[in-house]
Amino acid sequence: MWCLGFMLLLSLHSLYVKADVGDTDLNDLSEQQNSVKINKCCEHNEIMVNSVCRLAEKYNESVWSPQFKTEDGKDTTVKYFRYIYGVPNCETTQQRPIFDLGTSEDELNLLSDGRLRHLIHHEHGENPVKDDPLMTNTLIHEAIVIPAVKEPSSYNHDQNKYCMDKILTSSNVTGLYGLVCVPEVKINWRETSFLMKKVLNPLFHAIAMVLFLLVAIIYFVLPTLRDLAGNIITTINICLIVSQAADFVRIFTEFSNHVSFMITDIILYISLLGAFFWLNSFGFYIWKTFKSRNVFLRVTDVRKYCYYSSVVWSCVVLMAGMAICAHFLLDTGTNPYRKMKTQFSSSILVDDIEQETIGWLGIAIFFTPIAFTIIFNLFFYITTLKVIKRINIYGRIHYKLKGCFDLFLQLFLIMTMAWLFLLLSWLNFDGLLYAHIVVNLLQAILIFYVCVVKQSHVTFLLRKSCCYAEPIPTGEWGDEMTHMNGGNY
Repeated sequence: MWCLGFMLLLSLHSLYVKADVGDTDLNDLSEQQNSVKINKCCEHNEIMVNSVCRLAEKYNESVWSPQFKTEDGKDTTVKYFRYIYGVPNCETTQQRPIFDLGTSEDELNLLSDGRLRHLIHHEHGENPVKDDPLMTNTLIHEAIVIPAVKEPSSYNHDQNKYCMDKILTSSNVTGLYGLVCVPEVKINWRETSFLMKKVLNPLFHAIAMVLFLLVAIIYFVLPTLRDLAGNIITTINICLIVSQAADFVRIFTEFSNHVSFMITDIILYISLLGAFFWLNSFGFYIWKTFKSRNVFLRVTDVRKYCYYSSVVWSCVVLMAGMAICAHFLLDTGTNPYRKMKTQFSSSILVDDIEQETIGWLGIAIFFTPIAFTIIFNLFFYITTLKVIKRINIYGRIHYKLKGCFDLFLQLFLIMTMAWLFLLLSWLNFDGLLYAHIVVNLLQAILIFYVCVVKQSHVTFLLRKSCCYAEPIPTGEWGDEMTHMNGGNY
């Protein structure tokens, strides 16, 4: 009887222990299912080597082991966590790399709930890895700037808005690598910077494109304006339209994940270079014709335009090829993700953001020919003016060339001033950037005024064709005779 009671008690204890163990396993399974999600940039057996995922065993390095911290910065442990592999999905916002190498100003802390805290310190001394090629291609000292806070000490990134991993630099320095999404913030419509860069700037670009398009259409449609000078003016305005469109794309930097800023840079600079080369050909045409002893001995305007086109576009393609080759082959010591506090950067999200743009060497090769065309145009203006002062009798062609000379001078002054303000806008002064935005609109307004409104024969032809629905005279010198007779037939 005593043995039977002992066996019954032992059986009940065994059942209790099994039930307790079963409850523990269920709790562990529930905790594993609710484990903290950690975003890892590379696969489980890979690390970042020069910003590229590589197998860790090939470099005798261990894989990344996350170290967790609390909100107040103390070390803590997380019992269950699991990796989510891949870069974050930033949708329409920018991605920004951050490097925590111990001596850098940036510190990356992984919180126990799966968020990433980015701390920015400013008391560090000299950085021993500042000469690392990887570091020269990225911005390791720039902090994400939130509106109304100039330099925040920290910012938290949600679980699906970042990825972390171990990184090995080319200087054999190991640290932490983070790729985060620049946070979206509420827009302050009253901020001057936002109004100028994100509202007025695109609006002014749109107005400028419309005005340039109107000038191009008028000089292309009216038959008496389709001579060599008119075709050159049309081509200049088309080049300016393309440059405005490319610059318009670069205004909205928050879409950098979907737009290649390298391509928009190249299009912008090529179109600007083409516009100034055509302006230079305009001055050369006037200078050469005035210098000729017999202005009536000339080839047709169509053939001349073909000659000029072949020369201008050949030069543009040559200079563009040299600039692109110099950027990719020679511009290795500069930062391709150039820090630009210009109209291309968003002052709402970050003061200085990284964009893959053309390097300074490429820009110099693009803009140096423009500077030389300005010098040549000055020479054409001075020498042509001396020839005009020596002419006593004006004929029909001289009247035409005199009007073209005045138009050339006005276009030269307008485009040169706009180009100079573009150069000044790259300096680190908001006032110069705002001045460039305003001058960009004034350039379009003034070109429309001097090419259409101020030209009495152009306005006369527009009134005759649009208001009175009368046929436009198609004689070769019909508009010049109108100009000689004071604007009346």
